[in-house]
Amino acid sequence: MKVLRAEFLTSAASPQGFPPATAPEVAFLGRSNVGKSSLINRLANRKQLARTSSTPGKTRLISWFQVVGSAQEIHFVDFPGYGYAKVAKSERKSWKPLVESYLAGREALRVAVLLQDLRREIGEDEALLIEWLNEHHVPVVLALTKVDKLKTMRRAARIRELRKQTGLPADCIVATSAQKGLGVRELWACLDRWVSEP
Repeated sequence: MKVLRAEFLTSAASPQGFPPATAPEVAFLGRSNVGKSSLINRLANRKQLARTSSTPGKTRLISWFQVVGSAQEIHFVDFPGYGYAKVAKSERKSWKPLVESYLAGREALRVAVLLQDLRREIGEDEALLIEWLNEHHVPVVLALTKVDKLKTMRRAARIRELRKQTGLPADCIVATSAQKGLGVRELWACLDRWVSEP
């Protein structure tokens, strides 16, 4: 999709703060240091749409971004990172009902994008999340990040390994690099399949 305009809409700390669902939504989930904000910015073709930080776990809220293209409008929904976030366990635990209330009950949700560093193994958090999304009939796209950090042959081998670990179809796994712009067109093509459906 050719992006014409992108802007921040709102953030929510509870389901009561969720905005009205006025467009198809794409949820972005992943570890705190996986490059979620950078990929959102690259997809939206905006440098500072989603805030990036050198401190993992900066995001504490669910945030909505409006992305307007030549054909339609969609909303990116950015979730709190997990895993490496330097926050109290009690706070991380409080995110769970917030996240699940959205993922299980948001009618506008079309697809969840789970970000995974290509160099890392699929952890228990990712495996459980994929299982949970499948059980709730939420389509999953695995966006492999930071692929520019590996040479071509090693990159291809890691993609095959992670595909086997997750059991996801090949057309639901996209290798990306926000820094280099790799895979952005392919990821958009993948997302378009879901957000274009009625």
